Amino acid sequence: MTLKSFLMRHATTVITSKWLRDIKRARHARFRKRGGHAPIIYYFHQADDPYSHLAAQALEKIQARYKVHLVAHLVSPPDDAAAPEREKLKLYALRDAARVAKQYGFSFPANAGLPDPANVTLAAQRLTAALAQSDFVRLAPAIGDALWTGDNDATRALPQADKAATDKAIADGDAARKKFGHYLSGMFYFEGEWYWGIDRLHHLEARLQELGFDVAPKGTPAIAPYRDMKLSPAPHAKTPPVIEYWFSFRSPYSWISAPRMRKLAKHYGCELRLRFILPMVMRGLPVPQVKRMYITLDTKREADCVHLPYGTIVDPVGPGAARALAVLHHAIRLGHGEEFAELGMRAAFADGIDLASDSGMFDVAKRAGLTEAQTRAALADESWRPIAEENREALFAAGLWGAPTFRVDGRPAHWGQDRFWALEEDILEAIATRNSR
Repeated sequence: MTLKSFLMRHATTVITSKWLRDIKRARHARFRKRGGHAPIIYYFHQADDPYSHLAAQALEKIQARYKVHLVAHLVSPPDDAAAPEREKLKLYALRDAARVAKQYGFSFPANAGLPDPANVTLAAQRLTAALAQSDFVRLAPAIGDALWTGDNDATRALPQADKAATDKAIADGDAARKKFGHYLSGMFYFEGEWYWGIDRLHHLEARLQELGFDVAPKGTPAIAPYRDMKLSPAPHAKTPPVIEYWFSFRSPYSWISAPRMRKLAKHYGCELRLRFILPMVMRGLPVPQVKRMYITLDTKREADCVHLPYGTIVDPVGPGAARALAVLHHAIRLGHGEEFAELGMRAAFADGIDLASDSGMFDVAKRAGLTEAQTRAALADESWRPIAEENREALFAAGLWGAPTFRVDGRPAHWGQDRFWALEEDILEAIATRNSR
């Protein structure tokens, strides 16, 4: 292990540790109590972001349930470095938000299209006026409904700010977001930690409950409870559905999806097709430092939810990832692909094993069932590269670009380890379809 890998291994263990998190939380709590002010949740809203529209629908519920003060900001879209493949993201977010809304009991039109720029400007002006009147929490959902349904008559009576006031509101919001250390919209910030939209609201709610800020009776369900696969009684499928699973050895979210993906596929008798891809940065897509830090900390709490180890990291970017892909390509042929994929990602993100080193790589390969000779032959073979490119092209054709992504029997693809509930629904639908033939 190189000195760089050694230092990274120990630094990430500290950064993701519970004790450091608790120290930071205690410091913020002391500052709040010393100042004698109410706890503040900052919310960052983008007028034409579908996920912001879902998050805005939770604001009144948060305000009614928790003893907190909400401060809303308008923000601009993230820059290209933080949101690569912007056009794909816009289209994916439309259909994903509609499915998330249905899952959580919020609203988003299933047939929504990209809004007209003039309507986006109008929505931003109305949101700015709502901020000025301290009525954002109440009006933001209605303004969003009008934007996404194209029904401007529904909010015609609402006041709207001029361009200068709107531009200033967005600039102020961008400055606040940057000061606190983030890049996305639909985000909640509370005392040093970030929570993305409806998907991560359960983490914020759990924290507020621990602090005694929840006024609801004990046992009241969360506003946005954690969602994961249920592993319902498995119906027998005449023929097994096929799950395509795109993943990267440099994606921490891929690591915490891999064991669950294998478990889900086995439970329902699915064929799991491994579609490995190069890490984004090795495909020319930059990942800024602020994004890497948020993802690292977010993955830790998501890993804790599913009881998987995470946080002792040796980044495999470069030689580590390339060597892992070479060995994986052979492992799949030899019938050990699933084992090596899972163990390789665990090595990088939980065990702190350097995949760029022979000792690390051969150890992982051996535990996955490969002989030393097989591993050496794999490392000398470059035939994985065209397969990785083929997988990338298929991923783009599916409308996505990042890992982990998955789909069942060619249905619309899902992105992210927090969409296992959607994947499971698709599996059950696929089994029913196959059995009806």
